[in-house]
Amino acid sequence: MIETPETETPPSRPRRSFVPWLLLALLLGLGGWRGWEWWQAQQAESRATASASEQRVLALEERLATLRRDQRSQAARLQQADATNRILRDELLGISQRATLLEDSVARLADTERNGAQALRLDEVELLLAMAMQRLQLAGDLDGARRAYALAADVLAGIEDPRYLDLRQALAQERAALAAVEVDPARAASQRLDAFEAGLDRLPASATGGSDPRAPWWRRLLSRFIEVRPSAGAHLQAPADRSAARDALRIELTIARAALERRDAAAWRDALDRANAWLPRLWPDSPALRTRRQELRDLRALPLKPSLPVLGSTLEQLRSRRAVR
Repeated sequence: MIETPETETPPSRPRRSFVPWLLLALLLGLGGWRGWEWWQAQQAESRATASASEQRVLALEERLATLRRDQRSQAARLQQADATNRILRDELLGISQRATLLEDSVARLADTERNGAQALRLDEVELLLAMAMQRLQLAGDLDGARRAYALAADVLAGIEDPRYLDLRQALAQERAALAAVEVDPARAASQRLDAFEAGLDRLPASATGGSDPRAPWWRRLLSRFIEVRPSAGAHLQAPADRSAARDALRIELTIARAALERRDAAAWRDALDRANAWLPRLWPDSPALRTRRQELRDLRALPLKPSLPVLGSTLEQLRSRRAVR
């Protein structure tokens, strides 16, 4: 028998196992799935955070809008309160003023000086004193002023209030000052002006009539036939010129009388100055003419109103006292 040789079998290679790879794949899949879940969770959390932030912003905006509305309503309430306070302040002022008026009314009613009879007497005294002042200043009526002052003194004596003692004393001083005035200055000036105008007709029309009696006999004899006048002081000779000049002089004297009636001292002096300028044109220079011109100058210096410093003091004192009360 033939023996066949045994064939040698090649050694078997070890098989690779897929288990680790499978495990690795499983681990990778598990890790990817967990990573994806984590990423999803992070995304959800960021979305939730953004949503919460948005909600918080919306809530803050709503609160700001609410605060603005409250602020506007508070400002409106403050304005209304300010207007109310202003109205209340005006009402309080009005109430205080009315209270002051009521206090004044009560004080006037409680004042003994405000009773009816005494008030009427004071009104009568004031009226009489004002009437006396007007009669004295406007018409120069001393007698009428004295009568008015006497009536005022009688009425004031009927008021027994001792607070009017100073008024009685002032009135007595005014009456004494009026009694010391004998003649109204304007009336005396008018009488002297009338006498001056009446004396103008007695002035000599020529220098002869006014010759000096102490001159020598031959000069007095020649003055009956010859009249010597300086040319610079020549007076008017023509009848028409003399008539016009006399009319102008009368007009100036009439203007002086009108100023005397008004007691206008400036117009009185101006009229007498113009009248004095006409005299040397109507009559030649002579002692009589110089006397007349001096009379005009004396008339010009006369006062037209009585000088009574105390006149009107009682009336002013009474008015000031009544105004204060």
